[in-house]
Amino acid sequence: MIDELFLRWVVTALFVLSAAECVYAITTGRRQWTHTIGHLLHFVMAVAMAVMAWPRGAALPATGPMMFFLLATIWFVVIALIQSGHRTINAYHASMMLAMVWMYAVMSGDLVPAPSEGAGHGGGHAGHHASSMPGASGMSDPADPPFITGLNWVCAAGFALATVWWLYRCFVEREESSHRVLGITAQAMMAAGMAITFGVML
Repeated sequence: MIDELFLRWVVTALFVLSAAECVYAITTGRRQWTHTIGHLLHFVMAVAMAVMAWPRGAALPATGPMMFFLLATIWFVVIALIQSGHRTINAYHASMMLAMVWMYAVMSGDLVPAPSEGAGHGGGHAGHHASSMPGASGMSDPADPPFITGLNWVCAAGFALATVWWLYRCFVEREESSHRVLGITAQAMMAAGMAITFGVML
């Protein structure tokens, strides 16, 4: 979860609005079935991220969501290989789903050694949430292995850059159809939400 209440509401708003755009995209216009599945996967991702920002959501089991988003990653990789015209975008979507797998893996606590005896009873799944989604200090747990912190930095920076890219696309394509601009805006919001979430994990 995100302990800072303001950031928690910001992230929630970003993902709720993104989820709403996915529903709008699915229910309006005629789209290929692959686009519909893609929007459904992004809808589930947006809802999962909004829930994850809150204490009860962060305490939910991680194994099921990890498997779901791993399959979603494979889906977008396959689509990227099939649809050469949208290969880069689908590869980006695959990386976003893979980032979800990584986030759940980190939050599950399975990537760090179990605490030694006498270290307290806050270990395991629930105990690691405090180090993964820090509170007022905003710092990562010193016990986290360097590869966890490093990959979190990569994800935070990557999605921050993606946010800038999608906002640039919004500016460049502002005269396109409103449906397309809404879709690009939703992608910018999802990227921003991911960047913030990974940022508070550092």
